[in-house]
Amino acid sequence: MKAKEYLSQVYKINQRIDSKLEQLEVLKSLAMKVNTCFTHTKVSGENNEKSRMENTIVKIIDLSHEINDEVDRFIDLKAEIMETIHKVEDVNCQLLLEKRYINGKSWDEISKELNYSIRGVFKIHSKALKEIDKILKVCSKVQ
Repeated sequence: MKAKEYLSQVYKINQRIDSKLEQLEVLKSLAMKVNTCFTHTKVSGENNEKSRMENTIVKIIDLSHEINDEVDRFIDLKAEIMETIHKVEDVNCQLLLEKRYINGKSWDEISKELNYSIRGVFKIHSKALKEIDKILKVCSKVQ
């Protein structure tokens, strides 16, 4: 796995979590719309409204578990990537990588915060990715 792909995993997992949270809100909204009729009781057959409500609640619980698992994975991966970034010797490279891949900042924001031109930021980024590639190669040989 190349450095950029490795570092971008945090962003992708964060996007997946956000998507699942949106899905969860939709399910919760649907659950609130399901109305149960208490005035009419069916003797034969199951109450269809109750069944739909139960199905929705089960889906909410399942999706909540998925989100929790994804958040745990996100936290672990973020810690692993931070550890890898801290192996880079150049502090400017470390800062840039943290701001871009951990904090999800734009190139313009990074440029302003580090007081570099965009071109300077891209040079540091290129250097940082090369360092990460070296670190990943060493780590893969050890394993």
